[in-house]
Amino acid sequence: MSTLTIHELPEGERPREKLAAQGSSALSDSELIAILLRTGLKGCSAVDLGRQLITKYGSLNALARCSVEELSQMKGLGLAKATQLAAAFGLATRLARETLARQRLDSPELIYALLGPEMRQLTKESLRVVLLNTRLQLLRVHEVSLGSLNESVAHPREILQPVLLHSAYGFVLVHNHPSGDPSPSDADRRLTVRLREAANLLQVTMLDHVILGSEESGRLPYFSFKEAGLMA
Repeated sequence: MSTLTIHELPEGERPREKLAAQGSSALSDSELIAILLRTGLKGCSAVDLGRQLITKYGSLNALARCSVEELSQMKGLGLAKATQLAAAFGLATRLARETLARQRLDSPELIYALLGPEMRQLTKESLRVVLLNTRLQLLRVHEVSLGSLNESVAHPREILQPVLLHSAYGFVLVHNHPSGDPSPSDADRRLTVRLREAANLLQVTMLDHVILGSEESGRLPYFSFKEAGLMA
């Protein structure tokens, strides 16, 4: 591990100066984290501390899932630095949603891009409906329930209520599997069938049911009932 502080590094290797001169793409993950942390510890620069975080948690995705409380307990962070990291991850999530807000959300890939950065950080199952207009553009995202680690329970009427309330043309049902494996359970399949039948009765278009998993699961990070031919 380097014992140099950031100020002792050559100017071209200091994260802030490097970012200003070359852009964020020129920096490593640990260097970007170092800019947020600003300072490290005695014998451990902010870059070293950022590298330790990546090594400990294995990826930015795993790091983003940590609570402020968990991060603040790591030596060299504390509450202030932990909240700065959490704020940065939160902004990244909101930026992803804002970028997609005016696009035509007609594929599970785009639904994953919209909600994946946020929902794959969750340690509990969250069941949400993505409400769309006639152009399949985003009206809003409504969370129906936040369940236990492995179970999220909702009645079709609770899911359809925000769809009707906001006069949406259609919706995509979305929930996450904290395990990282997006494969549908029997309960997921039963809920999809019941909800599709209820939506048809109310003349509301259920476009898909997308289950979000992890990008580290060795497979697609989502499962689409529509793509699997299970929406008929």
